[in-house]
Amino acid sequence: MEPQKEARTLCETVVRPPGASRCQTPNEEAPAAAALDAEAGGACADGLWELPVEPAERRPECSRCSRPQKVCLCPFLPVHPLHISTHLYIIQHPAEENKVLRTVPLLGACLPQDKCKVKIGRRFSEERDPELSTVCRESGTLILYPGADAANLEEFILDSPVYPSTIIIIDGTWSQAKDIFYKNSLFRLPKQVQLKTNISSQYVIRMQPTNRCLSTLECAAVALSILEKNSYIQETLLRPLRALCSFQLQHGAQIRLSKEHLLKNGLYPKPMPKNKRKLRKMELLMNSVKI
Repeated sequence: MEPQKEARTLCETVVRPPGASRCQTPNEEAPAAAALDAEAGGACADGLWELPVEPAERRPECSRCSRPQKVCLCPFLPVHPLHISTHLYIIQHPAEENKVLRTVPLLGACLPQDKCKVKIGRRFSEERDPELSTVCRESGTLILYPGADAANLEEFILDSPVYPSTIIIIDGTWSQAKDIFYKNSLFRLPKQVQLKTNISSQYVIRMQPTNRCLSTLECAAVALSILEKNSYIQETLLRPLRALCSFQLQHGAQIRLSKEHLLKNGLYPKPMPKNKRKLRKMELLMNSVKI
């Protein structure tokens, strides 16, 4: 269609009040036509609200591992929940709850329901969660969070007069976990412990800050195997994680090297930050200094 004919056709299709010119100028009667067009468009939009809305169809999920049934990981889970005496509390940041590749459901599927509890939120207090408040005040409760004040878990249980009965683990990104730990005074009541291990994370489809950082499931696997004095627990809990990563890699996912590895080998794809605090963290990673 030629430009002039196209313009004429568009001009003729506009609904105009009586007496209006065929092609209105912007400064004269165009606002009136625009108002009519908006009114007509609004009427059409109002009609759309009356149409029935079909709910989005979700893939059926396995009731045990919370994975879509077509990629169910139950064959890699223990037939029966592991028998443990330690109580595990997972403090989960709300952003982790709906992530597709989260590991906490796999952890819960391997353990007895009364031994593994998940608390979702950013802020906790005695008023909001009396149960958690009571747990944090018990002498047999530990919280797994690395830092200068954290004791080595294996060494701590050798000298502790009260053998630990409960361990708390924070589930989220490292910045989310830090926010939860330092902004909730409850979590500084239990003894703070950390893992001294040379194990590298097998959760290779998500990037970790350093080669020594572990996912929530891996932390729980190592900690429970130490507290229960049973290495079989660690192997059993890591089996579904390895299966998950293997499946994702077979279907297009890529191995995500740690930020530490990328920086040390000149492979980090982003420019170095200008913020001094963030830049200092990058330098610490490159020099293998614990942050």
